[in-house]
Amino acid sequence: MKKIIETSNAPAPIGPYSQAVLYNDTLYTSGQIAIDPATGNLVSGDITEETKQVMKNIGAVLEEAGMSYEDVLKTTIFLKDMNDFQKINSVYGSFFNEATAPARETVEVARLPKDVNVEISVLARK
Repeated sequence: MKKIIETSNAPAPIGPYSQAVLYNDTLYTSGQIAIDPATGNLVSGDITEETKQVMKNIGAVLEEAGMSYEDVLKTTIFLKDMNDFQKINSVYGSFFNEATAPARETVEVARLPKDVNVEISVLARK
């Protein structure tokens, strides 16, 4: 019961992976970075705007799978600089209901694809 989820409203994969895989009722997304799917360009320069684009891309993948942020069970945030945590957290938090927010881990990493500052993936279930 594996179904590949693909939408033009999120960046196309740049390698041998899918935007997301729906297995039974569970959605596993690939990490999203701040690529504007309309232009293919990176949104960069401001961590707040970068994070907003990442969350919009996640929303597009969730929508294509018939889900919403309320269906997200767990997120993983990879960030280049832990000093950006508060700004990222503020934007991230605006997409979730605090009472039903998903589980999460946040990890600082040395480098991310295309040298972005943040990458986020989610696990969701309808």
